[in-house]
Parts: sequence; structure tokens; C-alpha cells
Amino acid sequence: MTELDRSGAATEVLAGGDTRGAGPRRRRARPGARGRGVPLPLLVPALVGLAFLLLPLIALLVRAPWRTLPEQLTSPEVWQALQLSLICATAATAVSLVLGVPLAWLLARTEFPGRGFVRALVTLPLVLPPVVGGVALLLALGRNGVVGQLLDSWFGITLPFTTAGVVVAESFVAMPFLVISVEGTLRAADPRFEEAATTLGASRFTAFRRVTLPLIMPGIAAGAVLAWARALGEFGATITFAGNFPGRTQTMPLAVYLALQNDPAAAIALSLVLLAVSIAVLAGLRDRWMTAS
Repeated sequence: MTELDRSGAATEVLAGGDTRGAGPRRRRARPGARGRGVPLPLLVPALVGLAFLLLPLIALLVRAPWRTLPEQLTSPEVWQALQLSLICATAATAVSLVLGVPLAWLLARTEFPGRGFVRALVTLPLVLPPVVGGVALLLALGRNGVVGQLLDSWFGITLPFTTAGVVVAESFVAMPFLVISVEGTLRAADPRFEEAATTLGASRFTAFRRVTLPLIMPGIAAGAVLAWARALGEFGATITFAGNFPGRTQTMPLAVYLALQNDPAAAIALSLVLLAVSIAVLAGLRDRWMTAS
């Protein structure tokens, strides 16, 4: 068999022709083959873990007072807490956007000594116990705090145990979620577009506003949703720094805690609202997670 015949036979094999004598061929794994034959030592704990996570949510739905739910949600106390929670969470998200987006740009686009340490400090509220965060806010912004005493004596501003204090506490715990999301989006975006804009005469801020900001808008939106959901569910820092005063600082998580002692049906109704918000947030971010994976 000549060299030409060998090359022709090889071409025929590659083209899907007769493969006899071409040697063993590697079989392609079927797409569903990875899910077959799950080891029993892995399957059992996985199912137990799934049941452990889902059982409390199922119990909440089973024990919910569905017949009286409209009355519970329209009661003055519940509606007051719901309205205050929505206002404070939205305000905290706005504060996180104004302060967090520039902070994320600073961490992603600039080099300075101690940047890793600054990033660790930014993400510290993610792992810090919320009650500790509330105590830290009291020591910093309280009437006798490091900065709070200056605000009180110079401007007459007192943040603890006020609605503004709720916004401050929620911003403290929610902003890291936005910073991490925006910083990751900035690192994935190509910085050459921003550099090209600066070479054409645009300032750094104009390049950020006209070029970078539209590119990272999906990451900003995802971070804002996460920050809003985290602010809506904040409990520890809020009750420590702002207290639990109905109509002024009592948000939905605080109302759930208080109602659980006096009116369990109202506590379940508020819990269902928070559960629905959490599910809506997960559904809204699903497309982003699927794209990332």
C-alpha cells in the first residue's frame, strides 16, 4: 500500500467512512453518564443534607395561616414594619451604590500598598457577627462614639435608635455584597476600552462614566439586588445599633422576633413575606449564575 493510499484511507476514516483496520477508537462519554452510579456513601448524606435545608421551609409553608394571611399582612403593625423595611433597605442600597461602586473600582483598577488588606477589611462584615457589627457602630457613631460625639456636638446629629441608624446598620452589612459583585465584574471587563477612551482625550472619570459603567451594569444590578435583600433581612446590627421601636426602627426581622412571642401567626406571615423576597432574588439572579457557570 503506497503512501498516497495510506493518506487516502486515513482521510476516509476521518471523514466517517469505513473504519475497518483503523485501530480502536475512543468512545465519547454520553452527556448523562456523569449522573449515573452515585456511590451510596455520598447519596445518603446528600439527601439528608437536602432534607435538612428544605424541611424548615416546608414546615413554614405547612403551618402558615393561609386563611387569615390577608388579615395578618394588612394589620397596622405588620404593614408598618413592612413599609419601614422596604424604605430602609432601598435607602441602604442607594448608600451602597454611591459608596460601593467607587470602592470596587479602586480595588479592581488601581495598585496601592496594602490593597489586599483593604479588600479583607471590606469583606469583613460578611463574616463578622451582626451583633458585633452593631456594637462597633455604637462605638464609632454613638452619642459618645469616636465620630458620633463630633456629629452630635458640631451638627446635632444622633444616629443610634433612629430610622437613619437603621439605614446605617443595613448599609454596613449589605455594602460588601455589592463591592464584591462589582469588583468581580470590573476584573472581568477589558480595561483596554477605558485606556482607549483616555488616549482619545477623555478624563478617567469620563471614561469610567461613558465606557466602563455601561459594561459593568449587569454586575452592579446583581450586587444591588444582593445588597437590598441582605439589608431587608438584617437583624443583629439593627437591633443593637438602632433598637426596636415600632414605627421608627422596627423592621420586618425585628417584628418577626417580637411577634413570635405574642402573635405567632403574625410572625409566620412576616416570615412568608421574607421567604418570598428571598425566592424572588434567587430567581432574578439565576440567569447571571447560569451564565457564570
